[in-house]
Amino acid sequence: MNKVKIIAEIGVNHDGKFDKALKLINSAKKIGVDIIKFQFYRTENISTKNLRMADYQKKNSKFKNQYEMLKRLELSNKEIINLCKYSKKKGIKTCISFFSHQDLNILKICKVDYVKVPSGEINNTLLLKEISKLKKKIIISTGMSNFSEIDNALKIISRGISKKNISILQCTSSYPAPFEDLNLKTINTIKKKYRLKTGFSDHSLGIEASIAAVSIGAEIIEKHLTIDKKSRGPDHKASLNVNEFKKM
Repeated sequence: MNKVKIIAEIGVNHDGKFDKALKLINSAKKIGVDIIKFQFYRTENISTKNLRMADYQKKNSKFKNQYEMLKRLELSNKEIINLCKYSKKKGIKTCISFFSHQDLNILKICKVDYVKVPSGEINNTLLLKEISKLKKKIIISTGMSNFSEIDNALKIISRGISKKNISILQCTSSYPAPFEDLNLKTINTIKKKYRLKTGFSDHSLGIEASIAAVSIGAEIIEKHLTIDKKSRGPDHKASLNVNEFKKM
């Protein structure tokens, strides 16, 4: 049996602070994760000035709108590049989620092992076309998407990337995601339909859903990691702290 790959999703749990991101990398190393994942974006490329926040974001953070939140949590090019270098120095593979084709330019300098297509960008044709040119290993999350949308995304990406380098994650885009909405059986449906490495991006509370996903065939588990689940920020509540992540 192949080892399950574990992705520690840092996302924006660094709260826009470089030192906190380093601390999360060190914690991920101690836990023994395989891949550490960041999000990279320029706020101006993905948000209008008065874009409303999602309900869970309003509940878990203190920002007046989406633009302000993203701007406050944004890392600079230099910070992302240095975080990737530090992760490699620690012996952890790196992955970055992108939300705009314009932001892919950082990959000319920042060497990552995986590129992530987040659930909300599965219909972002411009982004998918540019990703297909990268010759990188690609991970696609499928929250909120149907099979027609997954088919189309794979068609675009596989124009330039071998299917053996593409992985798909079942995902429920709720933060936190209720157990009754996780639809874990879709993992095997995806695996049989596409014959690709398939896993689970877990936004539920606790560790049980990830364990169940592996028991039915998930080959990759992605889960948010935080230093403190009580921190004010959009994703902390649906994350695991260091001890919980280690236990998982």
